[in-house]
Amino acid sequence: MNPANHQIDQDQLVIRIKAREAEAFSYLYDHYSAAIYGSISRIINDEDVAQEVLQDAFMKFWDKIEQYDSSKGRFFTWMVNISRNLAIDRLRSKEMKKAGKTANIETYVSGIERDNLSHLSVDTIGLKEMLKSLREEEQFILEMVYFKGYTQSEISKEFDIPLGTIKTRLKMALKNIRTVLQIE
Repeated sequence: MNPANHQIDQDQLVIRIKAREAEAFSYLYDHYSAAIYGSISRIINDEDVAQEVLQDAFMKFWDKIEQYDSSKGRFFTWMVNISRNLAIDRLRSKEMKKAGKTANIETYVSGIERDNLSHLSVDTIGLKEMLKSLREEEQFILEMVYFKGYTQSEISKEFDIPLGTIKTRLKMALKNIRTVLQIE
């Protein structure tokens, strides 16, 4: 992969990573780390911790690549889900809760700035407009799960919505998004 602009198909990339090719893993990091970091930083406002989670995520991609099944979804989606779960786990850890209680004003200001930037990037890809086509309750569930890092159980407890209702709304919201995007 000497040429800097050399593109590798995702299926081929997975095969090469499963074959434990270090060059393929470097390509993976170079081409996907920014997007993965973006999904992590929406959940974790501390840049240093988000960077740690990013490194943990890439190690997990390498270690768990055999668990990836293309029949269950795209490779990028698999990576985002792993990253998101690691970020949520870190956010819930005692270490983060303790740090959150002693965080200074700079942490809050940079977190607010980063939140504003993430909203801008969501707007630039037209996601906010697309979400407006969903019912209000579907929008709420998507925002809580994908943008704020809540689990379905946490939403159920905090907002007093039956867990089954949350699951149904999330499923319908994703189905409606697929319809809008014409994804099978």
